[in-house]
Amino acid sequence: MLSFFWLRCLIKMVKGDFVAPEEILSFCCNGLQGSTSPPRAQEPGEREETWGAMASPSPPCNPTEVQMSQLVLPCHTNHRGELSTGQLLKWMDTTACLSAERHAGCPCVTASMDDIYFEHTISQASTNPPGQRDGRSGVCVGQVVNIKAKVNRAFNSSMEVGIQVSYEDLCSGKHWSICKAFATFVAQGHFGTKVKLKPVVPQTEEEKIEYSIAAERRRMRLAHKDTLKDLLTRIPRETELETRDGSVAVPAEKTRVESVELVLPPHANHQGNTFGGQIMAWMENVATIAASRLCRAHPTLQTIEMFHFRGPSQVGDRLVLKAIVNNSFKNSMEVGVCAEAYGQEMSGNRRHINSAFMTFVVLDQEGRPRSLPMVAPEPGEGERRYREASARKKIRLDRKYVVSCKQTEVPLSVPWDQSNKVYLSYNNVSALKTLVAKANWILAREKEKVRMYTLEEDKFLSFRIEMSVSISAGRAFSLLSDLRRRHEWDSHYASAELVQQVDNDDMIYHVVSQTLSCENKPQDFVILASRRKPCSRGDPYVVAFRSVTLPTHPASDVFTRGETLCSGFCIWPESEEMSKVAYYNQATPGYLNYVTTNVVGLSSNFCATFEACEKFLLKNKEDLIMRLQNL
Repeated sequence: MLSFFWLRCLIKMVKGDFVAPEEILSFCCNGLQGSTSPPRAQEPGEREETWGAMASPSPPCNPTEVQMSQLVLPCHTNHRGELSTGQLLKWMDTTACLSAERHAGCPCVTASMDDIYFEHTISQASTNPPGQRDGRSGVCVGQVVNIKAKVNRAFNSSMEVGIQVSYEDLCSGKHWSICKAFATFVAQGHFGTKVKLKPVVPQTEEEKIEYSIAAERRRMRLAHKDTLKDLLTRIPRETELETRDGSVAVPAEKTRVESVELVLPPHANHQGNTFGGQIMAWMENVATIAASRLCRAHPTLQTIEMFHFRGPSQVGDRLVLKAIVNNSFKNSMEVGVCAEAYGQEMSGNRRHINSAFMTFVVLDQEGRPRSLPMVAPEPGEGERRYREASARKKIRLDRKYVVSCKQTEVPLSVPWDQSNKVYLSYNNVSALKTLVAKANWILAREKEKVRMYTLEEDKFLSFRIEMSVSISAGRAFSLLSDLRRRHEWDSHYASAELVQQVDNDDMIYHVVSQTLSCENKPQDFVILASRRKPCSRGDPYVVAFRSVTLPTHPASDVFTRGETLCSGFCIWPESEEMSKVAYYNQATPGYLNYVTTNVVGLSSNFCATFEACEKFLLKNKEDLIMRLQNL
């Protein structure tokens, strides 16, 4: 075979033909493996297949998705053999920044990072005998941390980036979740000017859900300061120290830490600003020292409450990092930490760069939280921080309970009060938006203009009824969001009383139904109605309903207290005078029989009710127009 190849080359040269080097290379690579077939011509549009290290990986489905995999080395761990949280924060911020810049096409800076709840730490196997894990349960040095980030939604000049962190056991192939976070980045043009971002187009069901809920998370971030301020006004100003058996209060001043760092080129990003992840790592370091001074042990970071960047710092700046224990509870403590910057000269004022609050616990040998000493706050500012720490703990519990739980883990009626109103409103709207974004809706019935869809998922049967109505979306939104008028078109409603006007977007109603329960008594509901206008073009108007518990309206013997988990309207404008109105409901057990009767066609009550809704909208549309003309 070898002789035949060289003979063919010789004949070509005699005829004056050129023998391409690629032919010789192809023969050397393929011919010696026994292949005598000539190279196959590549089809148009076909990508040449490459192997080994030079092969380019297939691009992710989401163009903004960035993945980082880091091998945990001894230099990444602390004295306990755990991956340093500061190192993890740097990796998370880097991955998220690359995702943001991939979407923006220009430099981006970190504006904030939401609350982070750490599910696991990452510890060396040497801390435990083989096959055993303590309460910290983590991975060994030599294993892999996987970080995935992608842009969930872009607003004007800012965008939300979702971050998922897991670790991987290379020997078993198993994966565990470490944490999930949401970071906000701002795109910057030349000379620090803001850049208007192009919209994100979600493709998958998961992306559509995150895109829809991102607007609610943004609303919650903006309301956080007001929520804290409102809660503090209702907490007694007198500071009462908790008493614990055999515990002596430690003066908060003894936990104070102040450290300075010089920003060098390795600490800066490609724009010359101090890398956001580096600042977070330094802040975590001083916070850990402050916590250690209280407990006289090595604490474990449990949660971080929102890093908020107030301004940039550059190479050559000095960063002053301050930390102090604000308050200690039975098994946890809150450490307040801030970062300030100044230049080479001390004449100028220090610039406030960042603030955060970190919660630490101390674990025993079995991984259970230990009891902690009390803190005696300093007079004045110390007492303020002490009270605010208690308020933040309540807000964290409300937020984690109402916002972070899966929908199936949240009880139907959550107690409502001023401190959790923002998070209940968030949960109300985000639950409906999640239901709307589901992809597996099936058309069950169609009667004239009314279409009914069903969705069977997560042990719930949900339904959707929709139709197009000749009314502007804004007018339909105004009419359908007032439950006091629902009895005009919905025969199931007897009355709806406005119990509390929470704000312009949230109201609480006491609703009495015409439907009798199995106890032969009318049903009543206490319902939180949350309204949202479109955040950007293409978004629907949203009116979401869910049950809440209100002390002023307990269950009575006159009615059977009913509950709704997730229901509401979404209204999409199709033109200036045409809208698609859709009603969604995640059926509770008491409502299930009624739903299935309509789904299988044994009743047309749903369709009749929705047709009555259309007549109500059209009738009152004219009333609205007349009222506007008479103004």
